[in-house]
Amino acid sequence: MSFFRRSIDARLRNRPETLAVLESGLIALSRCPSIAGRGHTTMNQLDQLKAYTTVVADTGNFKQMAQYAPRDATTNPSLILKAVQQPDYAPLLTDTVAAHRGRPLAEIVDEVLVRFGREILKVVPGRVSTEVDARLSFDTAATIARAQRLIGLYEEAGIGRERVLIKIASTWEGIQAARALERDGIRCNLTLLFSFCQAVACGEAGVRLISPFVGRIYDWYKKQAGAAWDEAAMSGANDPGVRSVTQIFNHYKHFGIETEVMGASFRNTGQIVALAGCDLLTISPELLAQLQASEAPLSPALDAQAAEGMDLRAVTYHETSFRFALNEDAMATEKLAEGIRQFAADSAKLDALIQEA
Repeated sequence: MSFFRRSIDARLRNRPETLAVLESGLIALSRCPSIAGRGHTTMNQLDQLKAYTTVVADTGNFKQMAQYAPRDATTNPSLILKAVQQPDYAPLLTDTVAAHRGRPLAEIVDEVLVRFGREILKVVPGRVSTEVDARLSFDTAATIARAQRLIGLYEEAGIGRERVLIKIASTWEGIQAARALERDGIRCNLTLLFSFCQAVACGEAGVRLISPFVGRIYDWYKKQAGAAWDEAAMSGANDPGVRSVTQIFNHYKHFGIETEVMGASFRNTGQIVALAGCDLLTISPELLAQLQASEAPLSPALDAQAAEGMDLRAVTYHETSFRFALNEDAMATEKLAEGIRQFAADSAKLDALIQEA
C-alpha cells in the first residue's frame, strides 16, 4: 500500500481530487479478504500493471476493448483502415459516408475518424486519440486547421475536448502545431517519436502527451545487428526501445515536465513489463490478452521519485539544433520517415474505400 500511494502521489500530485479517489480505492482493495491474506487470489499481469501505469488500448476495434477495461484508447490510420474492412465495422463506414455524401473527401474522412472515436468513448472512461492525416506532417498551418476541425466535430457531438487527444507526427512542424493547439486548449498526442530530441522539444512546447515507439526502435536495432543480435542480452531494461522511453521518462520527471509519457508500439510483453511505472502504456489487444493470461509477478521498473534525484543535464532545442540532432540519429530519422510514409499510404487507402462506398 505504501508504495502504491507514493507512486500515485508522484504522478498525480497536481490532481488532489483524483488522488483522493484512487487512495480510497486502494484502501478498500487492501481490506479485500483475498488480498489481505484471508483467502488467495492471484492477480494477472494486466491487473498488476494497472496498479502502476494507466493502460490504454491500441486499436480501432472498440467491440474488443471492454474485456481489458483500459482507461484510454488510441487509433491511427492503419488501425482504422484495418477496422473498416471487417464485417462488424463496415456498416459504420458506409453509413457515415452516406450521411455526408457530396462533401469534400477530407471532411468525410474526418467524420469517419470521429465516428470511430465516439464509439470508442462509449467503452473507455477516459480519452481517445484521433490522428491528423500524416500527409500534413510538414505543414504546421494545415495540421492546426485539421486538428481544429476534428475537435469541432467531437464538440458538435457533445464530447468535450478534454476527452480527445489529437495525434500529430513529431516533426518540427508537428510540434509547433501542437504548441499552438495546446495554447488553444486542444490537447495533443505527439506520435512517431523515436528520439530524445523529439521528446525534449515536445516537453518545451507544452504537449499534453507523447508516444515514444518502443517496438519500432527495437526493430531497427535488431535489423542493423543481423546475425549478431543477442535476443537475451537485448531484452528487458537493455532493450533499445525500453532504454529510450526510460531516458525520456527520467528526464521529464527530473525536470518537472508535465507532458505525459505513453510507451507505444510493443513487440512483446517483456517490453511492457520493463516499462511498468511509466505514465501510460498503449497496448494492442493481442498483448493485452497475453498479460491477462499471465500470473507472473510484476513490479514497477520506472520510478518518478527516483528520477527526481538523478544527476541529469538540462537540454533545450531550437529549430536548427533539433533538425541536426534528429539528423544525427539514423534510427530516428529512418523510422520517422518510414512511419509517415506508412500512415500516409494507409490514409490514401482509406480515402479510396470512402470514395467507393
